[in-house]
Amino acid sequence: MTDNVNRFLGDTPGRTIVKLIVVCLLVGFVLAFFGFTPDNIVGSIRYHVLDLWYNGFVALGRVGNYLALGAIVVIPVFLILRLLSFRR
Repeated sequence: MTDNVNRFLGDTPGRTIVKLIVVCLLVGFVLAFFGFTPDNIVGSIRYHVLDLWYNGFVALGRVGNYLALGAIVVIPVFLILRLLSFRR
């Protein structure tokens, strides 16, 4: 089982934890330098997910409008063409 864990992590668990801590510190310093905080990152992700959620439903409503608008033109033209081809 230890071999499977090592293979999954790419190294021993202890070394992997140390590597992750070092990388987290470096990324944290860089993000802090650019003014990012955990709160505004999480808030931004939350905002984008909610915006996508709400705009997705608005887009579905627009699809219904587009469908109705297209049907106003397409259905009568289809019926006229079918009636004209039926007489042949």
